Amino acid sequence: MIKNKKLYYLALILFIAAIALNFPFPHENPYGETVASVLNIPVQSVNGWYYVGMASLALLISAIFFLSKSVNKFHVRVVLIAIILALFAPSIIASSFQKTIASGIYAVSYERDESSCHFDMNDESTLSGECELLFENHSREDVQFNIEFYEKYSFEDDVQMVSLMNNHAPYVVNLKGNERKTVKIATDIDVSNIENHVESGSSTFINIIIKSGEKSRKL
Repeated sequence: MIKNKKLYYLALILFIAAIALNFPFPHENPYGETVASVLNIPVQSVNGWYYVGMASLALLISAIFFLSKSVNKFHVRVVLIAIILALFAPSIIASSFQKTIASGIYAVSYERDESSCHFDMNDESTLSGECELLFENHSREDVQFNIEFYEKYSFEDDVQMVSLMNNHAPYVVNLKGNERKTVKIATDIDVSNIENHVESGSSTFINIIIKSGEKSRKL
């Protein structure tokens, strides 16, 4: 079936590189974006071009091209299988690793779409904030970690909301082995010295950072 091993191995290397760039672990963002940030490489241009995504797509297209050239039959099937693997393999591998091998905070999954925060003013200078965050510990061992909040998109004229919860951060969370739990965090925030802040409202898809010792995950 394989007529050119050199092209086949080249396609395999490029395919694995494309998968690695899109690997959604240990942070919310793909692994390629994490590496680029560490190396101080711009992730996105001022015009909105997403460099990591473009690089991943280029690697995938190259891999599929060389793969189709390396086999002498079943070209369409091979290409379709490669595309399906590229789409679903990263999330499946990450989920499987987290549920079987991972330990500590790496075994903890965070359900962003089922988490939310609500804010209301108690008086002229005090804002009350309450968040409900859903976690699941996939390991058998108990896990303890700290939580901090952050704004995913932060600009000078943005109204602070979720990050205000860091008033009394970090918040300590304990999860028992294989426990799924909604963690409730409530705090009163002095906003008398904050010019631009939320007065009331709700927010979903809450961005957090969990830390344990020197380990951290941006979720």
